[in-house]
Parts: sequence; C-alpha cells; structure tokens
Amino acid sequence: MDNILLYTKLTSLPENMKTEVSDFIDFLMSKAKIKQEKKKAIFGSSKGLFVIHDGFDDPLDDFKEYMH
Repeated sequence: MDNILLYTKLTSLPENMKTEVSDFIDFLMSKAKIKQEKKKAIFGSSKGLFVIHDGFDDPLDDFKEYMH
C-alpha cells in the first residue's frame, strides 16, 4: 500500500479513531518485534515435564506374533 494513500486515509479519520489506529500500529510493531526475538533453548529447561516409566523399552504384547 502506498504511504501517501495510507496517510490520506489516516488524516480523514476523526481524532478518536486516529488514536485507535496509533494504538493498533503500536500493537503490530510489538508483535513484529516479538517474532524477531528468537528465544534460545536453555539446556535442561524441560526437566520434570516428561516422565519415562519403567519398562518403556519392553516389547509390546500386541506385537508378539510379529516378533517371531
């Protein structure tokens, strides 16, 4: 979209709507900034979130006939 067209549309709005547009622009800018900031994974940050029970690697009874 052309900046002049955007400016023309903005200047034709009433003051209270200009404030809303300004707030929305601020929101979009913060949203874009968050996308740019990539969070690095911290080793061990998921500790305790996953539990592997005893016997996890044991063969499943459902597949016994296929294992022979």
